[in-house]
Amino acid sequence: MFRRAAVNLLARGIRSRTLSTDLPPAQTADSSFVEAWKKVIPNIDPPKTPLSFMQPRPATPSSIPSKLTLNFVLPYASQLTNKEVDMVIIPAATGHMGVLPGHVATITELKPGVLSVHEGNEVTKYFVSSGFAFIHANSYADIIAVEAVPLDQIDPSLVQKGLTDFAQKLSSASTDLEKAEAQIGVDVHSALNSALTG
Repeated sequence: MFRRAAVNLLARGIRSRTLSTDLPPAQTADSSFVEAWKKVIPNIDPPKTPLSFMQPRPATPSSIPSKLTLNFVLPYASQLTNKEVDMVIIPAATGHMGVLPGHVATITELKPGVLSVHEGNEVTKYFVSSGFAFIHANSYADIIAVEAVPLDQIDPSLVQKGLTDFAQKLSSASTDLEKAEAQIGVDVHSALNSALTG
């Protein structure tokens, strides 16, 4: 049934539609929207449409580069900007994921865990609480974390204390909100403990 529907759509010429990322860079506004706006409100400039923010997709290189270009940012700071690295291992929600140059384009959610940045023989490790990773087909990776701390700056005794405190809060929680907050604390401190001992 689905195969027949796909064939019918292709037969009607749907395949000739362009993708939003294939738009020419000179096109900055949706002309039909602008015309309609000018008819209704001629004395006010029209607002920008999503189409005006689109940029063409970067070209996929013909050969795989030797390095992965990494951007690693937090809401309040940039940890790494256009840093060329050999590999990044990210704590994806589906499991740890290694990203090398030429990786397939992917978007994944981060879970609490260790993010490893490999540059030659040097490995820098960060503990990330959550966030997203955007891996692009042109050997670029953007990692956006809510919070990140270099692993060597974490005090193991404070992690153990936090794990104990949140476990006690979880056992004594009376409302759903208290249980949820305590469970998040237990999950993050358990991941921190695993990162430090593993």
